[in-house]
Amino acid sequence: MALMITEECINCDVCEPECPNDAIYMGVEIYEIDPSKCTECVGHFDAPQCRQVCPVDCIPLNPNYSETQEQLLEKYKALSVLKQTN
Repeated sequence: MALMITEECINCDVCEPECPNDAIYMGVEIYEIDPSKCTECVGHFDAPQCRQVCPVDCIPLNPNYSETQEQLLEKYKALSVLKQTN
């Protein structure tokens, strides 16, 4: 599953630089996560880095994007290829 940032976000800016897929960006009021880029850090780390650094615990799983570990790994591989070509 992709992750999401809830309204409890305090815009502390610590999650964005931790995302290895550049999935986190500043939205209109709070940070947001692009589900097409979020792999829950599969392929990079053992745990989602944004969750590790978030001081208010406002990054749950996004129920609208259900993905298996295998699907997340495939997304990671596809994103890695895109990064190499850019």
